[in-house]
Amino acid sequence: MSFNEQELKEHCLKIIQDSRIRNKIVILCEGLIPSKVEGRRSPQLYKQMEQMPDANFYNACVPTWWKQYRPVFFNCGDRNDVLNTFFGILDLHNSDNSKSFLSPDKLFAIVDLDIQLANIKENYKFKNTDDIFYSIYNVTKINETDLNHHRIWITGLIHKEAYFLKPDIQAVFDNHINCSLYKEIPVNLENIYLDMVNNMTNDADLQIHWSRVIKRISHLPNFDSMEIDKFQYSWQEEYENNQNLHNKNQLINALLMLVKSKEYWKQILPDDNWTHSPYKFREQLSLEIGKFYSKQDCIVENHIPFFFKTLYKLIEE
Repeated sequence: MSFNEQELKEHCLKIIQDSRIRNKIVILCEGLIPSKVEGRRSPQLYKQMEQMPDANFYNACVPTWWKQYRPVFFNCGDRNDVLNTFFGILDLHNSDNSKSFLSPDKLFAIVDLDIQLANIKENYKFKNTDDIFYSIYNVTKINETDLNHHRIWITGLIHKEAYFLKPDIQAVFDNHINCSLYKEIPVNLENIYLDMVNNMTNDADLQIHWSRVIKRISHLPNFDSMEIDKFQYSWQEEYENNQNLHNKNQLINALLMLVKSKEYWKQILPDDNWTHSPYKFREQLSLEIGKFYSKQDCIVENHIPFFFKTLYKLIEE
């Protein structure tokens, strides 16, 4: 449920009045916000924010070499709530900064690309999330030159959860202390990719927006402007017949830019030795994936690590 006007103002005030953000980078992200206590969300609950998904995942992704003045993360609800919070915080700070710990030039937001675009109604350089996406990314790599112009970032894959399903993450599943199951067998990401492409024509949302979404992979000429059912068949054929690892990874990356990944992530379950909830299991697993990204090279191919490399420059200035 989105914030009403009063809830949004209270949420923004809690963030700018949090002393933890003094002289630090603030990153707003999607995710559940703390539950209300006696009708209000207390400052104490906000101090626990980084222990909650999704903030705790992004916090786990901060490069291991970043030791001091690490960013502070805040969950802000759904994608529109994050965008509204971003502009609401700036408005509140600019109207009265006497009780604000915010450094406005260090405020950032990161939201999912998703299938539908979100319009950005405020006085911002870009009109919607798709415009931001095409500015930030050049094919599948970050456009390093333009990234410095962005305060609102968009994931290069369709959801944050798509980064949990990239081929390199297979090692995290294989090495995790508890066994991860997908359809009752140990996770093999290739099985998930095949299910994603097999089920894609059942997604009404994807069907409706296909002509716009397919443009995200225009760098793959074999799939340019292809209808969804033809894409489904051609992707499967190329994937099965292609032995080149680079080419197969390109196909997987294209799939993760188009097909919703959250529902597949939610189907990853613990084995019978796990004594807590499946939700808690996936949360623990996501933190292990975050640690994986925290050790990756900060190059333009690695979206999340490169974002943090860009942010780190702000504290060096």
